[in-house]
Amino acid sequence: MTEGNASAQQTGPSGRDPIRVALLGAGTVGSQVARLLVERSGELAQDLGRRLELAGVACRHPGAVEAPWIDRSLLTTDLSGLCHRADIVVELMGGMEPARTMLLTAMESGASVVTANKALLAASGPELYRKAATCGVDIRFEAAVGGAMPVVRVLSESLAGDRILSLSGIVNGTTNFILDQMATQGLDFDEALDQAREEGYAEADPTADIEGRDAASKAAIMATLAFHTRVTSDDVAVQGIRRITAGDMLWAAAQGRVVKLLATVSQGEKGVAARVRPVLLPRDHPFASVHGGFNAVAIQAEAAGEIVLYGQGAGGTPTASAVMGDIVTEARNIIASGRGTSIHLGKTVPICHPDPDGGFFCVRFLTDDCQGFRVRMDERLEEAGITLHKADYLMCPGGISQVHTLIGPCRESYLATVAADLGRCDRSAGRPLILGMVDER
Repeated sequence: MTEGNASAQQTGPSGRDPIRVALLGAGTVGSQVARLLVERSGELAQDLGRRLELAGVACRHPGAVEAPWIDRSLLTTDLSGLCHRADIVVELMGGMEPARTMLLTAMESGASVVTANKALLAASGPELYRKAATCGVDIRFEAAVGGAMPVVRVLSESLAGDRILSLSGIVNGTTNFILDQMATQGLDFDEALDQAREEGYAEADPTADIEGRDAASKAAIMATLAFHTRVTSDDVAVQGIRRITAGDMLWAAAQGRVVKLLATVSQGEKGVAARVRPVLLPRDHPFASVHGGFNAVAIQAEAAGEIVLYGQGAGGTPTASAVMGDIVTEARNIIASGRGTSIHLGKTVPICHPDPDGGFFCVRFLTDDCQGFRVRMDERLEEAGITLHKADYLMCPGGISQVHTLIGPCRESYLATVAADLGRCDRSAGRPLILGMVDER
C-alpha cells in the first residue's frame, strides 16, 4: 500500500460518513454534474445508503461561475488541495495539463477518479490505468467515448470474456449535427456550424471536432480497450469534415447516399488499424438514420455477434449523465470496500495503416475548365489503370465547377497519389477530396 493510500484509509469515509466528491471544472459538463449532485442528493442517498457530498468545485475563474445550484463557498482555485480532501475526484477541465497531474495527485492521495477527458486518455491512458492499479483505486471514463452511450462499460465489462473483432460508428455529435443539417436543410458548412453553436452542439472553438481529432481520440480509446494494447490518437488516420460542401451533399443524395464521419477500428493479421474519415453510406445503412447530435457504435464480437449502441453524443446534460453513472458506481465500490474492473493492456500489437484493396470512392475535383480537365483526368486514370465509372459536373459561383467522380475498385493510397497529380495540373482549381464508399452493414 502506498503512503497516499495509507493516509486515505485513515481519513476516508467510514460508517455513515458522506462520500466526498470533488469537481475539477465548472464548465458546460461540470456545472451540470454539480446540478445533478445537488438536485438528486436525497434520491441518491436513499439509493446508496450514504450521502454524496459535493466537497468543492475547482476552476480557474470562480467569479465567472453563474450556476445558481453551486454554493459559492465551494468554489476554489486550489486544485491540488481539493484533490487531497476527496474520495472521488471528477476531472472535467479538459486538456493535458493540469488535468493529468491532478488525476495522478488524486490517485496518490487514495481517491478514485472519473474523467471525460478523451484527449488525455488517448495520449496518456496507459500511464493513468497503471497508476490507478498501483494506488488501489479506480479510474472511470464512460463519458470520454460515447456521451450517454455505455461504450466503455460494454467493452471493458460486458464483453470482457469475448473477442472483439472490430468497431465502427459515429462518435462525435457536433460533426454529425453539422453533416445532418447540411443534408436535410441544404445548408453550407459554415451555416450548419453556426447553427450547431447556437443550439449548444459546438464549442466556441470547434476545431478538434471538425478536423476529426475528437473522434480520433475516442477511436484510440475504443481500440485500446477492445484489443488490450496501447493505441494513441497519433496512431489513428484522420480526415475531418471541413472541406465537405453543399455540392458534395447534393451528389451524395443523387446516389442514394449520405455523408457521415465514421470512426473504425479493427485488428487483422498486420495489426490494429484505426481511422476517422467522412464516408458515403447507403441511405438504408443503420448509421444513415443517426440524426442531429446522436451517436451510434456497432461492435462486432466473435461470440456475441453485432451489438449496436445508440444515444446522445453531444451536449452537457447527456455527458453529465454518463459522468454521474461513473460517480454512483464508484460510490457503491467505496461502500462495499471493493474495486471496479481494471484496465489491462497485456498485449503489444503493431499499428498498421488502414488501406484495403478493392474499395470504391467518390473523388471531387475542382476546375475552371471542365472540358480540358476531363481530357487530363481520362488520360491520367487510364495511365494508372483506374476505372472511372461516372463524372458529374456542378457549376459553382466564381466560374469554378465541382467534378464528382465514382472511381474503383482500387487501393486508396494509390488513388490518393493519382488524385493529387490531377489536383496539381493546370486545369485544376483546387485540392481534390476523396470520400470512401461504405456498403457493409
